[in-house]
Amino acid sequence: MAEDVKPTRKNLMAIEDRIELSERGHDTLEQKRDGLIMEFMDILDQAQDIRSDLEADYQDAQATLDMTRAMEGDVAVRGAAAALKEHPEITTQSKNIMGVVVPQIEASKVRKPIDERGYGLIGSSARIDETAEAYEELIDSIILAAEVETAMKKMLEEIETTKRRVNALEFKLLPELYENQEYIEQKLEEQEREEIFRLKKIKAKKEEEEDEAEIEADEREGATTASPKAD
Repeated sequence: MAEDVKPTRKNLMAIEDRIELSERGHDTLEQKRDGLIMEFMDILDQAQDIRSDLEADYQDAQATLDMTRAMEGDVAVRGAAAALKEHPEITTQSKNIMGVVVPQIEASKVRKPIDERGYGLIGSSARIDETAEAYEELIDSIILAAEVETAMKKMLEEIETTKRRVNALEFKLLPELYENQEYIEQKLEEQEREEIFRLKKIKAKKEEEEDEAEIEADEREGATTASPKAD
């Protein structure tokens, strides 16, 4: 509360410095928040496209699998799946978007040539190959979706954190500083007026005393002049 602040010029200067610093911080955080929102909207657009692609790839992979199982049988499909020797490898790096560290996911050994999928070329069919290819494409979409969704989540968290800081400065800290500044300025003005009034009273009293002393001196001088001279 403002009443808890001592109304001194030193405190006023300190509060003015804090106000200047807080205003600069507020402006910087607002710019960061707006920039993060713009970046987030770009990522959101990408996420929407990726989600659509992911859904389409899933539907295509599932339809291809259903057709292959119907035509080739579950045994052939399961045998081809079990023959897989090399699984996809995932590596993660990071990149910085306006101070927010987001993951960058890279995958290898997802898409394979036919002769590297593990099942023999003899005894398999084109439908098995189509199914494998469809699921490889689906895995690629899942990895990309995971990267974008994670980045979007981290960006959103940073936006919320920045918004809270902006609001704390705008609606709490700065109003309190302005209130303290106004309180100290008013108190200092009151002190200055009281000091001026006190000095005026001192001056008036001093002038009154000087006038009285002058009158007394004049009276003494007059009395001396009026007294008879000795014979």
